[in-house]
Amino acid sequence: MTQTQPRTSPAGPAAGYNPWAALAALCLGFFMILVDTTIVSVATPAIIEDLQAEVNSVVWVTSAYLLAYAVPLLITGRLGDRFGQKWVYLAGLAVFTLSSLWCGLTHSVETLIVARAFQGIGGALMTPQTMATITRIFPAESRGKAMAMWGATAGLAMLVGPILGGVLVDSLGWEWIFFINVPVGVVGFVLAWRLVPLLPTHPHRFDWLGVALSGVAMFLLVFGIQEGHQYDWGRITGFVSVPLLIVAGVVVLAGFVWQQRRNTEEPLLPMNLFADRNFSLANVAISCMGFAVTAFGFPLMLWAQLVRGYSPTEAALLFTPMAVTTMVLAPVVGRWTDSVHPRRLVGAGFALLALSMVVVLHQMTPGSSVWTIIAPMTVFGVGNALVWAPNSATATRNLAMHQAGAGAGVYNATRQVASVLGSAAVAVLIDSRLAAQGLVFDPATQGESPGGGLPPQVIDRFSTAMAEASWLVPAAFVVGFVAVMFFERPGHQTVAPAQARPAAQPG
Repeated sequence: MTQTQPRTSPAGPAAGYNPWAALAALCLGFFMILVDTTIVSVATPAIIEDLQAEVNSVVWVTSAYLLAYAVPLLITGRLGDRFGQKWVYLAGLAVFTLSSLWCGLTHSVETLIVARAFQGIGGALMTPQTMATITRIFPAESRGKAMAMWGATAGLAMLVGPILGGVLVDSLGWEWIFFINVPVGVVGFVLAWRLVPLLPTHPHRFDWLGVALSGVAMFLLVFGIQEGHQYDWGRITGFVSVPLLIVAGVVVLAGFVWQQRRNTEEPLLPMNLFADRNFSLANVAISCMGFAVTAFGFPLMLWAQLVRGYSPTEAALLFTPMAVTTMVLAPVVGRWTDSVHPRRLVGAGFALLALSMVVVLHQMTPGSSVWTIIAPMTVFGVGNALVWAPNSATATRNLAMHQAGAGAGVYNATRQVASVLGSAAVAVLIDSRLAAQGLVFDPATQGESPGGGLPPQVIDRFSTAMAEASWLVPAAFVVGFVAVMFFERPGHQTVAPAQARPAAQPG
């Protein structure tokens, strides 16, 4: 039965709550979970040394989080529609906060991977609720400013993660990249409880077969891609081989799509969402962002700490220009988002991202000046600000209110799936390029410098391998640029203000 709450209204504060205060409360938790997608990259050398782990195992500390985060997003978006975005968000925040404490208390890489998976589940419960709530409490013609805050939070979090991680690893130890989430999570829980409104709910039937098929497909694909080089793309055990896992993943994924198309009741992935060209293209674009940002952090941190000998904090400060520029430009881009064609904003953003990354990769050498990295990183921040908010707003402009959770789930799922693949793909490329340079990364080969520098005879080859592996990143940005060139002008920009589409009523 559909429940109605007297406090709620899609239009805003007239019903007794402040939508901006609600958004700020949600963004605090959203910021925290996204920081955790990148914060581990800067702590990788410290975790390897302290837990005596292999590089591929530590990569799974990130991949387990991303995988557990990505797979449930389609269903967690629907959970918000059915039980209320506020309650599902609070449940996810509780799971995430407790799992963060578990991560910091672990003493083996295997346990850390499991704890990170639970963190991912908490994040999956939270993320769609933030975007769905924006869709429901802000009208389409002013949603750009709200999405600017949400998008800036997303973009800033993925850049701040390495900076915060570096400071914490240097000053307190790698465990504190997880302990820091506990007080933030408690504060976020209290604020969300007090400030986020209860919105009307909608009855849904859950497509459990679709959940199972999508989860199995993602696990097979990611495990096959990430572990492929370790097993020389051959047999893992018995009759199980890497190619078999990847092929099986593709087959199961095809079965999932077929099942969703035939589901006439309520599919996990509503295909009618993709009838809107802008929604489809925005999903492609955000996938490119998720893939690229996740893929870039790992090789850059290894290069900075092991080639240049930077401490974790010094290495993380390379991201500072990006974070500051994104934060400064976010309000400006938010004002543009509601009036400027998204093709111009997001297209310019992807172009700047690709160009800045090409420059960075050419400067990833043992003797390059730090300023030749910082300058293009600043340009990267401009591009980052131009992509996140306008793309997110474009994706949600035309969502029906009863599909707000589903649309938010799809949008965030595509971003996270791409992040998983980016993490897996860059791990494979790093391994491959190191092998091509005649190197095998081993923490025992590190020198005694504070940054864990490499022996002089391997520095050039290691640096080359990191730069070569990073070429995935500008390639992904080029794909994003091509996709957004086909954006259509949003409907609210093509009609007079008096005729603008009113805020849709939930229900």
